Amino acid sequence: MIFRFLMISLWTLALGGCALGPDYERPSVGEPASFRMQQGASLEEVSLADLGWWELFQDENLQALIRKALVENKDVGIAVARVREARALLAATGADQFPRIEGKSSIQRNQVSQAVVRQFGLGRGGGDIPQIPATNQFRATMDLSFELDFWGRLRRATEAAQADLLARESARRTVVLTLVSDLARAYFELQELDAELALARNTLKSRQEALDLIRLRKLVGQRSTREIRRAEQEVSRAQAVIPDLERQIGQKEHQLSLLMGRNPARILRGASLRNNPLPPEVPAGLPSVLLERRPDIVEAEQRLVAANAKIGVAKAAFFPQISLTGNFGAQSLQFADLFVGPSRVWMFGPTLTVPLFDMGRNLANLEVTRAQQEQARLSYEKTIQQAFREVEDALLAHQKIREVRTEQERVVDLSRAALELAQLEYLNGQASYLEVLAAQRDVMNTETALAQTQRNHLLTVVQLYKALGGGWTSEPVSPDLAMREDSQ
Repeated sequence: MIFRFLMISLWTLALGGCALGPDYERPSVGEPASFRMQQGASLEEVSLADLGWWELFQDENLQALIRKALVENKDVGIAVARVREARALLAATGADQFPRIEGKSSIQRNQVSQAVVRQFGLGRGGGDIPQIPATNQFRATMDLSFELDFWGRLRRATEAAQADLLARESARRTVVLTLVSDLARAYFELQELDAELALARNTLKSRQEALDLIRLRKLVGQRSTREIRRAEQEVSRAQAVIPDLERQIGQKEHQLSLLMGRNPARILRGASLRNNPLPPEVPAGLPSVLLERRPDIVEAEQRLVAANAKIGVAKAAFFPQISLTGNFGAQSLQFADLFVGPSRVWMFGPTLTVPLFDMGRNLANLEVTRAQQEQARLSYEKTIQQAFREVEDALLAHQKIREVRTEQERVVDLSRAALELAQLEYLNGQASYLEVLAAQRDVMNTETALAQTQRNHLLTVVQLYKALGGGWTSEPVSPDLAMREDSQ
């Protein structure tokens, strides 16, 4: 009765015992009340990042590419597998808090030596030593072992494993966000190259038409051979631009194919760059929300939580480890008698392991965990500072590129008007071909610059979306990714 009471008391103490080590408290990072580039504007909790990527990017072809990438991209697959690994490690670590029961069975044949018999006094005085026959021994037991977690070592280890799982999950979200952003960026860059190629082909066409016109006028004596040679030179110059643009387009398609997890192939396009719909103007939101939204910040914090919990594991190593061990089963010299009442055997009791001397090993391990916790804290704070900087950079870029685009569109209109005037004066004999050529170059340069500005405008949206955390307010991030996780 006393023994049973003692065991129940030990079990109760183990379940309700203290957990050594510091409890986690989020460090104060001093986030600003608003982003610098939004000061003076109304502060709203709604953010561009609250939009899903399928709402942000309206191009159906781009949406199809992203869906395929979420299912086929290799980096996403690696990240999903790492989450599965962390989930299994958490299950294995958590299992240590519960009793472990194993079944064991053995069959042994024993022969007692004659020397042992002599030690018992048999065969003294010169008599013969009797031969003890060999015997069989059959044994079947269930063994129990259970560590009483007085100091919270196992609970802290489980806490660390749980934090590691959450960190891996946040890392997966970072991979997905980076994939969506990189794919959108490459797609818009591809569209801009398409626009440049179209401009180059139009330029080649206009230069060829000009050459034909000059040759025609040469026949009637209105133009010189020198003008023909200059026009031919401009045709060749325009022709030389096209192969390089085609090379860049092919390489960009290869980049997109890799992001989609497939071999290099042609990429289907949707709307042209100029007609690509821009997302609605939505504010960046509050800086405090960024701490919960950006997956890299969440990952860094969970790494800090895990490092904090491991301090408790290291501290518990200084204290005695108490375990309950026992077994219950049967033992007999005859297999037929193994499962009858008289063959029953059992053993049960506590085991105490006390650290006495380890040459400073436990102390060194504790210092290691404290240093790792400090590294994790500094990494967390640095990640937050980097995040705020990226948001401010993206807000600034987004604001200024709109101003650049407005002016660039005006420059294109003016250059086109100047070209029309130069062509009219050339036909009337009031201007030289060099003036027309200069006007054509201005139009091509300004239209190319406008295409690049349109691309950069879209890229700033992608940059801001990624910097804000990309709309991971709920799970799953998309049906496609959920399907991929379920298939693992």
